[in-house]
Amino acid sequence: MIFRQLFDASSGTYTYLLASRRGGEALIVDPVLEKVDRYLSLIRELDLRLVKAVDTHLHADHITGLGALRDSTRCITVMGEQSSVDVVSMRVADGDRLRIEGVELEAIYTPGHTDDSYSFHMQDRVFTGDTLLIRGTGRTDFQNGCPRMQYDSIFNRLLRLPEETMVFPAHDYKGDTVSTIGEEKRCNPRLQVNSVDEYAALMNGLKLSNPKMMDVAVPANQRQGLAQEEIARLGWACSAAQAQAMVGCKETVLVDLREKTERLKHGSIPGSLHAAYSDLEQNIQPGGMLYELASATERRLLFYCAFGERSAMAVRAAHEAGLERASHIAGGIDAWKRADGPLTH
Repeated sequence: MIFRQLFDASSGTYTYLLASRRGGEALIVDPVLEKVDRYLSLIRELDLRLVKAVDTHLHADHITGLGALRDSTRCITVMGEQSSVDVVSMRVADGDRLRIEGVELEAIYTPGHTDDSYSFHMQDRVFTGDTLLIRGTGRTDFQNGCPRMQYDSIFNRLLRLPEETMVFPAHDYKGDTVSTIGEEKRCNPRLQVNSVDEYAALMNGLKLSNPKMMDVAVPANQRQGLAQEEIARLGWACSAAQAQAMVGCKETVLVDLREKTERLKHGSIPGSLHAAYSDLEQNIQPGGMLYELASATERRLLFYCAFGERSAMAVRAAHEAGLERASHIAGGIDAWKRADGPLTH
């Protein structure tokens, strides 16, 4: 497996790049905006294709690189379903599996530092965000943080992983790079408590000043969504209500870009063709399924996804490939449900 731990000194942030092989799909966790060029350079050097960019929570101490990486690579952006960010491509819930070629991460909802905090577990390691740090824990005094919720997240979720599980946090300020669950159980001073009340009193007594970047980072990180308005201005979008009239229409092919797990969990629009976003580039080129379907039948391709992010990128890519009748459902399945559109499961 390819694994890189990258560091941003100004914010003390660790970013993680994962892939199963050179030349394969890659995933990045907690990217920092100022380091995006470095990530892209490393991805090129390792001959990787970035397909997913994940934030463990809404960061207050740096601006995320999610949007910039999406704009550069057309990757899928991922956060927890509790996040207040305006739009990401995919939202995960507790227990969901996040997959790329040869790599699978389990999403573990670990609120407490913030109410949208997630950890991601794979085999011998866990990416803990700001929930569990090396010899520390994330503060709980802003962004709907709660020491009691964090106690539950740490003691009843993370510390129940095997003791040899490596701990990779989103931050460190002392130069430590990795720990283990067993080490933190024994050596983390904040975990040497006898009850949730004792832990809450400890955290509530910290009296920390706000992060220097908080007033800038939080509002910026809440607005990561792709400008779907630009796609609409070009005439390449329709509303969920308009799309309902196209279900069953012989002139239109509804193309579901979501992954199988998303379709099973949330349902699909009746009559949809499934063509995962990860296969988009090959599908819209000559010889590809969508290119040949549109060319042979002159039918319109109507893309949709979870929130409109992937489908907006797909429409632009399709037009660049010469499929000029492609459009998408603005807001995706989320908007479709709010418009009481029919779904099949």
